Amino acid sequence: MRITKTPYYSWRAGELTDGCKYCVEGEKLVLFVTGLCPARCDFCPVSDRKLYKDVIYANERQLENEKDAKAIIEEAKACSAKGAGITGGDPLVKLDRAINYIKLLKKNFGRKFHIHLYTPLVLVNEKNLFRLCEAGLDEIRFHPKLDKPEDWSRIMLAKNKKLKGKWNVGVEIPVIPGKEAETKLLIDFIADKVDFLNLNELELADNAVWRNKKNIKCKDNLSYAIKGSDELAKKLLRYAVNQGIRTHYCTCKLKDKVQLTKRIIRRAENVKQKFDVVAEDGMLTRGAFYLPEMKPGFGYHEKLNSLEISEKKKILNKLESIRKEILKEEELPEHMLLIDEHKLRLITSPWLARIINSKGLVKAVITEYPTFDALEIEVDVIE
Repeated sequence: MRITKTPYYSWRAGELTDGCKYCVEGEKLVLFVTGLCPARCDFCPVSDRKLYKDVIYANERQLENEKDAKAIIEEAKACSAKGAGITGGDPLVKLDRAINYIKLLKKNFGRKFHIHLYTPLVLVNEKNLFRLCEAGLDEIRFHPKLDKPEDWSRIMLAKNKKLKGKWNVGVEIPVIPGKEAETKLLIDFIADKVDFLNLNELELADNAVWRNKKNIKCKDNLSYAIKGSDELAKKLLRYAVNQGIRTHYCTCKLKDKVQLTKRIIRRAENVKQKFDVVAEDGMLTRGAFYLPEMKPGFGYHEKLNSLEISEKKKILNKLESIRKEILKEEELPEHMLLIDEHKLRLITSPWLARIINSKGLVKAVITEYPTFDALEIEVDVIE
């Protein structure tokens, strides 16, 4: 096999797996089924708001409960997903939940909707693997611990007589500087046992575990990538190729500039309103009207999330009353002034926001992500 640089800021030896093909095109729904995990890996990338908490997210959208199938389907459609990556935490901690989601996605989008799943080895056994495979999982990616070689044999369970040939089996690990010898031992072990190996550039994570680490540095001021990981990954890629393993080295740049950006652009095309201005990178610029007590600022998103249902209804009723008044006075068509039920505001075009009578509301022109949480990039309050 020959090592080739991809158009996605990564390197490969052999063809990319189907899961990676959809991923680099932004066509994968990221389904985070739980933050619970028994592995307690030192270099876990999960943020504090999810780490070791039993929460569920479809991309940036948090589900109200595990039976909220509607939210999963809506988010998959919003980003025109052709597949899903099931992750955590460890999805095997909530195995029934993960299996139900696999079946849900296959039922709604068809057998060709590609699904892969990430799991450490702690809860891997024949019964759990069989249930995942039978549910329709197309690809499983194991996260073995480098300091637990006694667990590595569990990887082979995914290739037993009942499962062999029914799915793709791989190993995916972060490349940790200073762990060259240990990683090579793992590569030697899996050489003839898996269909692929994914090496990920190690990146800084927003959690307490990482914040307590000493002597960990990013490779430059513009990146979350950890110094030394890229150099070691390229060395390990060559080593894996010599062992005959189909390998992909995935960089932090791929995740940020390719995977995430393409998914955001796809979502923007699906969720944009007629009055939105859409940038090349998928960011939306729109006009917005807020009740004074709900205007953007420090703690804005936390306040939105903390409101009781009854409080939200009161705000929405007030906004609807003001909306009707503005539509009548300004003689606007209905679609030019809408209620945003998630962020409790009125939205319109940027230019209309500047000329419409605010009726005591705070007016602003906002640039934000087209994601469900609609994270603000810029807020220009109109005085």
